[in-house]
Amino acid sequence: MSVTLKVEEREVRPRSLRKQLRHEGKALGVVYGYKVESTPISFDEKELVKVVRDHGENVLVALQIGGKKVNTLINKLDMDIFTPTIKHVEFIAVKMDEETEVETDIVLVGEAAGAKLGGFLSQTLFKVTVAATPDKLPERIEVDVTELAIGDSITVADLPEEKDFRVVTEGDIQVAAVVESTLEAELEEIEEAEAEAQAADADTATDDSEQTSEEQAEENKEDKE
Repeated sequence: MSVTLKVEEREVRPRSLRKQLRHEGKALGVVYGYKVESTPISFDEKELVKVVRDHGENVLVALQIGGKKVNTLINKLDMDIFTPTIKHVEFIAVKMDEETEVETDIVLVGEAAGAKLGGFLSQTLFKVTVAATPDKLPERIEVDVTELAIGDSITVADLPEEKDFRVVTEGDIQVAAVVESTLEAELEEIEEAEAEAQAADADTATDDSEQTSEEQAEENKEDKE
């Protein structure tokens, strides 16, 4: 799948031009790569925000620039940490019949069987590297976890196979697992500790009672003598 984004070449100086473009709702970026020299560009920020929101960062973006179309991928997207605005974007021009590698999100789907029985579903890997032609790169990989019982786990090798792309990340890396609830285990330990403490107190009370009885008996014996 690809989306189209209209962009314009821009000048890099004076610096005040950048502020002017941002004031007009434009985002700044650069495009370079396959058969394209490094070219500073500007574009409507809202359009790219919508593209990323709807399709993710791995979507094929066809830039319309200077009367021609350039197939690109988002190589780097810098967002402002305080406001939901784009600071700068790097688009890399790609060859459509050549594989490229990108990271894609892993999304767990469903409720694990073990979680219904008190276990806890823990995800330890959130992204994997995949390889595909630019038009086949996945937005995300969904993994069904409904059959996972307590003690079960999923590794990269267990991810669903797809004909459009291949997973490059090593297969023995764990993605998710269902483990016993830490809270329940802690409560059990607390209950066991309390039971042991109560048993120890009871033994101590019994010993004290026996010792007191023996001492009383010894005192009575001495009084009679």
